[in-house]
Parts: sequence; structure tokens; C-alpha cells
Amino acid sequence: MSQSGRACAVFLLLLTSGAWAQVPAPKAPVAEAEPEIPKDTLGRNNPRGAVLGFLNAARKGNAEISVLYLNTPLRGEAAEDLARQLAIVLNRRLPARLNTLSEKPEGSIPDPLRPDEDLVGTIPTANGDLDILVERVDRGKLGKIWLFSRNTLKTIPDVFPELTKSTVENILPEFLVKNRLAEVPIFEWLALFVGMPLLYVLTGLLDRFIGLAVRAFRRQLLRHARAQISRVLPHPIRLLLLAFTIRWLLSTVGLPLLARQFWSTMALCIAIAACTWLLILVNGWGERYLVERRPGLSGSVAVLRLIRRVIDGVILFSGLLFTLYHFGINPAAALTGLGVGGIAVALAAQKTLENVIAGISLIADQVVHVGDALKVGDIVGTVEEVGLRSTRIRTNDRTLVCVPNGQIANMSLENFSARDRFWFHPVVGLRYETTSLQMRSVTDEIHKLLTTHPSFDASSVRVRFLRLGPSSLDVEIFAYLFARDWNHFLEIQENLLLRVMEIIQQAGAEIAFPSQTTYLAAHLSDKATGTIPDFRKQQGSKKLQDERSVPQ
Repeated sequence: MSQSGRACAVFLLLLTSGAWAQVPAPKAPVAEAEPEIPKDTLGRNNPRGAVLGFLNAARKGNAEISVLYLNTPLRGEAAEDLARQLAIVLNRRLPARLNTLSEKPEGSIPDPLRPDEDLVGTIPTANGDLDILVERVDRGKLGKIWLFSRNTLKTIPDVFPELTKSTVENILPEFLVKNRLAEVPIFEWLALFVGMPLLYVLTGLLDRFIGLAVRAFRRQLLRHARAQISRVLPHPIRLLLLAFTIRWLLSTVGLPLLARQFWSTMALCIAIAACTWLLILVNGWGERYLVERRPGLSGSVAVLRLIRRVIDGVILFSGLLFTLYHFGINPAAALTGLGVGGIAVALAAQKTLENVIAGISLIADQVVHVGDALKVGDIVGTVEEVGLRSTRIRTNDRTLVCVPNGQIANMSLENFSARDRFWFHPVVGLRYETTSLQMRSVTDEIHKLLTTHPSFDASSVRVRFLRLGPSSLDVEIFAYLFARDWNHFLEIQENLLLRVMEIIQQAGAEIAFPSQTTYLAAHLSDKATGTIPDFRKQQGSKKLQDERSVPQ
């Protein structure tokens, strides 16, 4: 293609792209606002509201209102009689799982093929299981509401005689059943405030009986005459036994549905509390076991206590979330709020968290231990406690200094107690009048003294004539010795210094003290003639030497 053809093609391409750019983009379709669902005055907008509303109306004996929750063509007394039979069947045989019913207008939708049906519960009968269903019905201006299914209502008259056996209400005295306090029968209040404490006391008696049996078994078979068993069933285990007993009674005693729902929820809450308590106790037992196994680990108690408290918090929070989920409360919002709150707390407690993390690092690395003598910056003392936030140091003045662990992590730390050997390093100055033979005798005897001493590392001993100092002949003594602690080292060093002094005296030498020699020249002049003496022709001079001590 020629250059003119290429230019034309580029021009057409640009023109086309410009034309497309001028074409307005299609507007996104505006979503139409969904019509607001009419609010039903009887609470039939969702399955849970329909079931609870029917049970409440039946409990109050309002037959006309109860019929409005049934999807049945019956009218009048026939419909009211059907509502009464359904209420009795549900009250005596329906599983106590009302909290699992959906509160959504569309229901839980367990079966995609039947989206307008929701399962309330299943009741076992002689002819098989009976499914209690509610269905969503369109009532025109009232909108879609949930009613008990027609298929369920057709089977109620057939199973009603079988499912209406005697209940606990027929056995108890009439005044305990008829009389109510805050819409609750008296016998339920007695079961709550008398029956449950009595069951818990019975678990305590069971604990004592099992303890006596175990103690007798150990005495007879294992020959442990003094074996003592403090507690076989801890309090959480007793609470679990109480919850299991309540569940067993609910399956054997025919209580009304709302009572069974209450006691089922009560048993679950007791079980959750017992499991949470038991896990916290197990966590505490684990902490004590680790502390007793490694008692000498400095700071381990503080770190293990922190870990235990964090785990306890996680256990408590998990139990709370499980309880909220059981009551139908979505914990997602709580978790989101907890995350935001955790960030805010972390920012506010930044320095505290820094000190805690530094404390964990110090304890985990075992940098310092309780009783160590150390120097941190300008602070010299003995460690009394290694905590999570700060370390307490007892100074030589017997004052207590609390140093934040974050500062210790960023400062130079000298641990005197961590040294494996002590450094013996005196420098001895001898007088300049010391002869070479005396110097050799001194160095040889000191070297022999250190190498034969049991506390010294013989390979590290070094005794050398080091230098000609300003006022002394310096002898360096270098060696490492083994001692239990600083006081023991000072005791050994004292004895060695005394022996070094004896060796110097026996060699005929003396320890020098700081001194200075001054030379003064006196010039003679002929005062009689008044002539100035010629220093180059001066026959002699008088030298005055003055040796005097000059402190350093």
C-alpha cells in the first residue's frame, strides 16, 4: 500500500472512532422500586408469625381468630372445631423448635419445587410421620400471607384421637394448672424455682455417692488407705446432668408446646453455660500443669496467665455467639462491630500493646530472670519481677524502679548474672627502682599462683610486664575465674590481691604510687662586678631534684 493509501486509512479510522465517541452510551435501566409488602395485623407475613399467632389465639380461647390462620374451606363451628383440634395436636406433640421457624416473608424455601411451603415440624403417628406445613396464599389486597396447609388440615381429624392422650396437666391438681401468674401456670413456676434447684441438689448427692465408692475402691484394691477424692463431678458436669435430665423429662412428660419450648431453651442455655464453664476449668488446669512442670522459667506465669485469659475470652465469646445464633440473632453485625472496636482499642492502647508484646518477647527469649543483677541504661540493680507490661528492678539504693518492657527492648541491657566466668584483671605498678631480676621473680610467682589456684581457668592466665608507665613499671594480670556469684568473686579477688602484695614484698620490690620528678637548674652570676654570666662558659650547675607526690 502506498503512503497516500495508508494516510487515508488512518484518517478513516480516526473519523470512525470519533463518530463512535459521539454516540451516547445506553442508559442503564432504572430498577423499579419493589412494592411494599402489606403489613398483616395478625402477623401472618412470615411462617413464625403465623404459627405463634395461631398458638396465642388458641391459648386465649379465641376460636374466631384461630380460624383465620387456617387455609380451609370450612366455615362456622366446623372451622372452629378444626382449629381447636389443630391447637391441641400442636400443643401436645409438635417438637419444640419454634425458634427455628423462618421470619422471612418468603420463608426458608427448603424445597425449590415448592417455594410457597414451609415445614413447621414432624409429628410421629401410628401411620407414619405427619408433616405440619404452612403455605403462602395470595389474598388479593391483603397480599400474600402464611396459613396452615390444606393437606395438613385434612389429616388432623384422623390423628386427633391418637395424639390426645393424657398429659401432665391431667395428673396435677387443678389449682396448679388453672391458676396463672403472669400468664404462666403455677406448676411451671414451681418447676422453675423448686424443681431445678432440687435436681441440682440431687446431682450433688450423686457426686458424694460416687466419691465414696471411688474412695472405697482405692482403699480395698489399690491399698491407698489415705486416698482422698475431693470432687468427682465438678459443677459444670452437674449442670450438664441437669440439662440432660430436663431433656429426658420433656420426652416423657406431656407438657404444652410453649412450656416444652421454654424448658428446651432452658436446657440448651444450661448446657451452653456448662460447656463454657468446663472448657474454662480445663484451660485453668492446663495452665497450672505447665507452671508446675517448669517452675524455674522466669515470667512463664505471666505469659501463661495472659494466654489463659485470651482463651477464656474466646470461649466466652463463642458461647455467646452460639446462644445468639440459637435465638435467631445474626452475629455478623456483632463480629463487624467487634473488629472495628478492636482496631479502635488497639490504636488507643498502642503503647500498652507495645509493652505487652515486648514483655512476651523478653520472657520467651529468657533474656532476664528473677534475681539477675543487670544494668539497663543508667539503672543498676536486681530483677524482682518480670511482668507483661514492665520489669521491676531493685536498685543498690534499695529503691524499686519499674521499667516498661518496650524501653528495655530498645535499650542496651547488660546482665551480670548471665556471665559464665569472672574477669580478674588488675594492673600492678612497681617502682622504677625495681630491677629486671625482681620483675621476673614477681611475674613468675604470680603466674604460678594463678595457674595452681583451683578457681582459675589455667588456659586464660596471662601475667606480663606491660609497659613503662609515667610513674611506674606496669604489670598486667589477666585471668578468668569461676565463682558462684559476685560476692564469691570479690572474696576470691581479695585473697589473691593480698597474695600478690606478699609476692612483691618477698621479691624485694615495692608498689609504686603516682609521683612526679621535677628538675630545677640554678644559674650563678657575679653580682659584685655586675656582669651577666655566659651560660656557654658556665663551669657547672646545681641540680635540685624534688620528688613529691602528685595525686592523679
